Amino acid sequence: VAPREVPRHQVGVALAGAAAAATAGWAATRPGGAASCSASVDWDAVRKEVVKVLDDDKYTDSSYEGATPGPLLLRLAWHSAGTFCKHTSTGGSNGATMRFEPEVSWGANAGLKKAQDLLESVKQKFPAVSYADLWIFAAGVAIEEMGGPKIPFTPGRVDKASGKECPAWEGNTHKDGRLPSADMGSPDKTAAHLRYIFNRMGFDDREIVALSGAHGLGACHTDRSGFWGPWTRAPTTVSNEYYRELLENTWTIKTTHRGKPWTGPMQFEDPTGEIMMLPSDLVLIQDREFRKYVELYAKDSDAFMKDFGAAVGKLFNLGCKPQRRGFF
Repeated sequence: VAPREVPRHQVGVALAGAAAAATAGWAATRPGGAASCSASVDWDAVRKEVVKVLDDDKYTDSSYEGATPGPLLLRLAWHSAGTFCKHTSTGGSNGATMRFEPEVSWGANAGLKKAQDLLESVKQKFPAVSYADLWIFAAGVAIEEMGGPKIPFTPGRVDKASGKECPAWEGNTHKDGRLPSADMGSPDKTAAHLRYIFNRMGFDDREIVALSGAHGLGACHTDRSGFWGPWTRAPTTVSNEYYRELLENTWTIKTTHRGKPWTGPMQFEDPTGEIMMLPSDLVLIQDREFRKYVELYAKDSDAFMKDFGAAVGKLFNLGCKPQRRGFF
């Protein structure tokens, strides 16, 4: 049964992760058979250009200080790949259809045109690289630059030509796309919704919790999702801090913001008001099956990094058909 439709401002808050590159040891799958423009690309050179984007000291974020583009580039790749449906074999990271309407205007994708624009200079220098490959590759570089694991990369994605090929969604939330919502009205419904969305992609409970660790990066914005604030105090570092905060901090419903009444959607904050959690985050410790993986990752950083890397690698290949594996 499809989940009920929710207000646009509550739909899809970044979940988001990924890894390495070129001679830095990024695992890769070279497409066999038909020739691929991306297969002959100097990925080491592409990586250097992506790092330049990540290191731009002019980049700012209204929700936290010391921001880098890394979390935003991760969210772009995540939301591209996360449209996959295993039942229909539609969506996924192939095609880069978020360049077009209606996908670019899904509530979940608010703010991601900025991420696309950040990578345009790289695309112009390497026109043989598809947008679809570039988004995934850049997210991988970002994850590694933020201290995360190396993620398998599969070149050879082909850009689609128009919005007519954007992935369709026929459930009650079809107007807002295929991505997860932050709140379905109650913990039970929110947990069921997360499983519904992620199971459609092919992920189990453990993978859902591992992928949720991407919320340790970046922040929410009132002009995008309607929510506000970072999840952790280290929003540009891949770590297990998200899980530790969930378990060890105290979370209450946010009622004020910078001295004024909070008028946004329901979210939670810690006693300082400096970091936040969404209802879909809190449900990970309210649901018994989800919670056991939160507890695992909170105490075992290595387990988190291993599972996060595997889950993100799987996510980023959704909708693709990898063949021979190798290394750049």
